[in-house]
Amino acid sequence: MTAATQAGPNATPLPYPATRVLGPRLVDGGLDIVVPSWRATEVTLCLIDNPRSPDQRERRVPLFGPDQGVWHAHIPDVHPGQHYGIRADGPWDPDAGLVFNPNKLLLDPYARAIDETPRLGPELFSHEVDDNLASRNTPRTPDQRDSSRLNAHAIVVNTTFDWGDTARPHIPWEQTFLYEAHVRNLTRQHPDLPEDLRGTYAGLAHPAVIEHLTSLGVTSVELLPIHAAMTEAALTSQGKINAWGYSTLAFFAPDPRHASAAARAAGPQAVMNEVKGMVKLLHAAGIEVILDVVYNHTCESGSLGPTVCWRGLDNLTWYAHDDETPIEITDVTGCGNSLDFRHPEVIQMTLDSLRYWANEYHIDGFRYDLAVTLARGQHGFSPDHPFLVAVKTDPVLQGLKHIAEPWDIGPDGWQTGGFPLPFAAWNDRFRDDARSFWLANPRAESHGHPGVSARDLATRLSGSADLFASQSPGRTPLASVNYIASHDGFSLTDLVTYDQKHNRENGEDNRDGHDDNRSWNHGREGPILGLESDAIVHQRRTSERNLLATLAFAAGVPMIAAGDEMGRTQRGNNNAYCLDSPVTWINWRLEPWQRDLLATTAAMFRLRSQHPALRPTQFFTGNPKDDGVPDLAWYDAAGQVVGSWQWDDSSFRTLQMLRRGPAPGDRDALLVINGRAEPASVMLAPPPPGLTWELVGDSAKPTPEETPAGPTAPEITLSPLSLRLFLSTA
Repeated sequence: MTAATQAGPNATPLPYPATRVLGPRLVDGGLDIVVPSWRATEVTLCLIDNPRSPDQRERRVPLFGPDQGVWHAHIPDVHPGQHYGIRADGPWDPDAGLVFNPNKLLLDPYARAIDETPRLGPELFSHEVDDNLASRNTPRTPDQRDSSRLNAHAIVVNTTFDWGDTARPHIPWEQTFLYEAHVRNLTRQHPDLPEDLRGTYAGLAHPAVIEHLTSLGVTSVELLPIHAAMTEAALTSQGKINAWGYSTLAFFAPDPRHASAAARAAGPQAVMNEVKGMVKLLHAAGIEVILDVVYNHTCESGSLGPTVCWRGLDNLTWYAHDDETPIEITDVTGCGNSLDFRHPEVIQMTLDSLRYWANEYHIDGFRYDLAVTLARGQHGFSPDHPFLVAVKTDPVLQGLKHIAEPWDIGPDGWQTGGFPLPFAAWNDRFRDDARSFWLANPRAESHGHPGVSARDLATRLSGSADLFASQSPGRTPLASVNYIASHDGFSLTDLVTYDQKHNRENGEDNRDGHDDNRSWNHGREGPILGLESDAIVHQRRTSERNLLATLAFAAGVPMIAAGDEMGRTQRGNNNAYCLDSPVTWINWRLEPWQRDLLATTAAMFRLRSQHPALRPTQFFTGNPKDDGVPDLAWYDAAGQVVGSWQWDDSSFRTLQMLRRGPAPGDRDALLVINGRAEPASVMLAPPPPGLTWELVGDSAKPTPEETPAGPTAPEITLSPLSLRLFLSTA
């Protein structure tokens, strides 16, 4: 081994039940450490002095164990700021899935902070690789080089923080408006932020950003992963990074890449405090913080990937393997490995991580990436999986928001609607059906192909009962997280600007990213500069407003991707995960049309917030109220109730949706939709007795101010491919 070593301080074993609390804890002037590993024969704590210097040394402390699968000790005289790592020895038998190698300094899977991201090199692999990180032989030979200078070091930190009198906002689901954002991309180019705060946790909580969020009506920020992450080898070889962070290195440590330069210079404790300060300021503004968490896989890639943590501690426990060939890791995530949620240790680590972020960082909820992987048991996905039951019953987690990305790439991997309470779920059917109605179908018709009816759009607008009403008792439309665009795929503006993806900058010859985008360039590929009066540009802007209005006025919980409210573009890139550049940074210097779009978006979601008819909390029954008008009714362009045969008619693309206010005094809503490429004459559906309709929104108008106020005539003409919203008035 190349690291200079010496004997560590005298350690003592931990008593039961202290051995059941995994991870590091500062206790009585020293450190309690508990590390899980069933199959190791020896586990050593390495206290690192003079880290990252030519004189780096390790004080090695053998841990006591194995004790029911854990190794543990109390080490005296260990204080905040101490660097440390783990070494694990045991069998080397790759064919059996065992790859213990004590030459590799491992990151504690429960590390609360790290000093830096690992630097990928041959030393990080437990088996021998060449300079290009390719395996030298089969069967694999253990690598003898020490990895302590390349791998991340865990840091002992003090978790104390002054939260003052700030409290969680506890936004009810029916009032929730989600804003999906990447810490760096959101603020990197914000002109009102000091340069040193742009692209940072502190920058996200700057008053200028908070003012933007509150003026838009956002209640909950959903942050792309902020767990410490590591870039995979394929990107490193191209000089790129995993900018989105879906490659987790540490499930308990914040990513120092998003901290301010001052915090990074001050050390991991300052990074931790900057994250907490961000949460504190957002809470003070009434905004929740929801984390996108990646518990389905880790940064260690497939069987031939690096060894930075879990693989070196107990490969067979952490990762799902092929039972017949344990050397091969099962991959249902598309990322090289899958954490094995059939094992209690994996479930425990995930729950411990969730509780830690909830308790220590006051996080309000979690969005689970590829959540089907987290609920795979012996026979595939199960809505009664122990992990899902634990989240529902855990006293810390049960009161928070939980959002599933309800798919992975394994067998039966699409489970939209399949997750039980308390989980809401991203509704990809809403995304696809809204795009199809407003973009893909008109595009097809413009090329002479037949269209489709409004049936699917109507189902999504009314709450997606086909997906969420039956599979889990007690669910409501609020289980559906509706969205048009997210971090993954085209931005809203790119949806109306490009027919094809343009991912050349990703370095994969445009092979990566979705091909089923359901987008429409409206007749010309790419941006049209300096021609804001051009008919194509006008159609594009109207289509953006149609999609945003569909999102704002649909039953369910709306989510918007950061920047879509003001026309962000990624230049046609629909998979910009490896780009940290102006392609992904939101441009806050807005053109007039972008300011108009921002004002329109804010107005739409303000209407949603003000009127309960636009955010129902229960599925509709179709039953009449006391005045004889149902809680939900559909009408055609002639003002007649839609017949069952019309839903199957491909030409039926002009319709009206009447939704009643849930309580006396609430205004009723009428959404009138023209999905055809020519103007439509519409006889408005009759309002409830004693009421009239008032126009409050028109997607054909560039700004809210251009919508005429006052009572509306019973017969109107809708512009091509547009919609209008009416509210009842006495």
